[in-house]
Amino acid sequence: MNTSSDGGCGCFPDEVVMEILSKLPIKSLFQAKSVCKRWNELTLGNYFIHLVKLSLSNINNPPMLLAEVSDCYSTQQQQQHQQQHHSLILSCVDDHHSRGGGVTHLSLDFLQDRVKIMASCNGLLCCSSIRDMGVFYVCNPLTRTFTMLPRIIFNPNNNDNTNPFVVVPDTEIILVGLAHNLLTDRFYVVVVAFHKLLGHLRDGPLMCWIFDSHDSSTNVWKNIPTFVDQEESFTHMSGTRVVYVSGALHCLSSKAPRVHALDLERQRWTKISLPQEIRYGRGNRFYLLELDGCLSLIQISNTLMKTWVMNDYVMEEWKIVEEVSLKCIRGMIAGIFPISQNTDYVFFATHKHVFVYHRKSKEWKEMYSVQNNSTLPLWFSAFPFRSTLFSFR
Repeated sequence: MNTSSDGGCGCFPDEVVMEILSKLPIKSLFQAKSVCKRWNELTLGNYFIHLVKLSLSNINNPPMLLAEVSDCYSTQQQQQHQQQHHSLILSCVDDHHSRGGGVTHLSLDFLQDRVKIMASCNGLLCCSSIRDMGVFYVCNPLTRTFTMLPRIIFNPNNNDNTNPFVVVPDTEIILVGLAHNLLTDRFYVVVVAFHKLLGHLRDGPLMCWIFDSHDSSTNVWKNIPTFVDQEESFTHMSGTRVVYVSGALHCLSSKAPRVHALDLERQRWTKISLPQEIRYGRGNRFYLLELDGCLSLIQISNTLMKTWVMNDYVMEEWKIVEEVSLKCIRGMIAGIFPISQNTDYVFFATHKHVFVYHRKSKEWKEMYSVQNNSTLPLWFSAFPFRSTLFSFR
């Protein structure tokens, strides 16, 4: 066994230190890296990264809520910071007891660009450039590393499925999905868009492109067949809440409530029916989330919140796992949106607040509140988030 006498940090063999460090939450791990030079070196090795991947399962790595905000600085500091860096400020809200809970502020200043978060999956974010249309980044805000994807060039008259597409002003992107496999570090980015003339409705069919980080032979976007029904539509919530489970990306249509699933290996879209017991109509809202590695559907009505889980993915069998009365938050029901969940709690976002509902105690708790009016509604800019050590270096 290897040992070290660096600054008193070599009391244990390196193998033991790595085992201990690999069990720490990511936020605590970054603090531990600064204890001594040797610990920092150990956390950079491939063996340690492999240990962390094994420990960061969905169960051992509970979800958090990540929101675009601009109130972690004072107004004067905020303006000065944005003028100098043009960066996006994020608030990461955590309620897990092993990580101490609380709010951590992160910045995307390392991108050196003004961006908007389009998707989130297993610790990675997909961001689009505001200043340069067609430019996308995939980044890890914890390790502060990123990769810039090949420029998207969308041309509605280009039928070549292997070439990038030219983004023109009349292009409207309606859905962006990100899939990140924690064990293999492979990620996919999927973009669905259509062409429309200025001031007119959709002109032409939906078009879908996919980028595979492991497809080193082409390193370009690939055009794939999209939905059978070309009249599908998505709200902001369904278009930015694309769920990655069972090797597929899932999104919820707003026209006729159903799930569209993209098998990433076969690169083929299929449709999944919703539970037969759900109620449609006015006052009922539906949200697609992930629940401990399974596809989950949350229905919010005027008085109840029901949660389903897809018990059998192959047979498309749904099972209701929870029914919660919303009487205690009656005045907030219309403006509350579920963002992320596990078996212990659910994160919700409103216009200015983040709440957590504890499933065992059936208690609601406010976790975060915006202090000024300069931020977009939190439900509009909030995403599920998990920790990862993935680095693009």
